[in-house]
Parts: sequence; C-alpha cells; structure tokens
Amino acid sequence: MGFYQRDKNREQTRDESKENSKREEKAIVLDFLQNGYAFDRRPSHIKTPVAQALGTTWFSIIELVPKKDVFLQPYQEVYIGQAKRERIHHVNGKIPISKLTPTAKSELKHAIKEIILKNEQKFIDFFNKAPPLSTRMHSLELLPGVGKKHMLELLDKRKEEPFKSFDDIKNRVKLINDPIKLVVQRILSEIEKEGKDKHNLFT
Repeated sequence: MGFYQRDKNREQTRDESKENSKREEKAIVLDFLQNGYAFDRRPSHIKTPVAQALGTTWFSIIELVPKKDVFLQPYQEVYIGQAKRERIHHVNGKIPISKLTPTAKSELKHAIKEIILKNEQKFIDFFNKAPPLSTRMHSLELLPGVGKKHMLELLDKRKEEPFKSFDDIKNRVKLINDPIKLVVQRILSEIEKEGKDKHNLFT
C-alpha cells in the first residue's frame, strides 16, 4: 500500500469516527406522514409512513420509519439508538432542511428551544467555558447579535462567578435579555448551512 493510499485510509477512518461520534440516540418528532410523502407517486400499499425528526444531541434532521401500526405525535421523543427500539423500525438517515415539510419547518424552532430547556446546563456550560477562536475573535461572538461589548461583559461576569442558569445570564449581563433566543438562532443558522459553517458550536 502506497503512502497516499495509507493517508487516504487514515482520513476516511477519521471521518467515519467523527460521524459515529455524532450519532443521535433520541429524536423529537417534527411531523408524521402516515401515508408517506405527497410527492411519492407509488401506490399507497407500497408507501410507508415517515416521520421527520430532530436529534436531541446534535440537532440532526433525520427521517424515520416507524414500526407497523405505530402512530407518532409531533413533539414526541423517540429512541433511535443502536439498542432495541420501541417505536422506530429504522432510520433512513439525515435529510437537508430543504426537505422538511411546512409543518416540520414550523415546529423546528420550538423543538430546538424545548431541547435547550431540557438540557439547560449543557448550554450554560458553553457560556461559562466558550474559548477564543483567535486573537481577534471569540466563539461567544458567533452567537447572533453578540458583539465585542456583549462578549467582554460575558467574560467579565463569568470570571466573577460562573453562570448558573439562563435567568442568571439575563440578570447579570444587561446587554443580553434573551440568551435562549441567541442559542436557538445560532443552532438554526448551523442547520441551515448544513455543515458548511467553519465553526459549528452546537451541531
């Protein structure tokens, strides 16, 4: 095996390892299409029910196929990991945001916010531990609407005492009145760019 082939194999192994580390264990249903997609012109007896869902760890948009006679509800959390699944037969894989149904698109922002609130400490840790990206740019500045003044105040306040909650950030950092909204908007931006963003904070 030549040098370039070995190098290519190592690169592929790293990519696969990264992809495996980002597998979702659970997802929130955005839309359930009991009769499959409307654009699918196959006979109805061939089509299968499909769910569009949002992963709860990496915010991946995923297409799911439920088990027979299972009816899924919007906002329902389902297990999609490697162990025995109660409701999901198989995962078709990731889909782009452009493939979301109008219903799924309308529910996306609410589902993101629900995941953030359920995992508040994870996102508070980001505000407490976010590092600089370079001598001129800090990762906190990647949050929509956060400029140098906001960033410096966040750094000053977290140095005094780590933030304990979103309300704590809101009360102590006067320039930021809705930290949850900032995180939601950043996650939406990362989803819309579909992996093309140089710095992904949450996806």
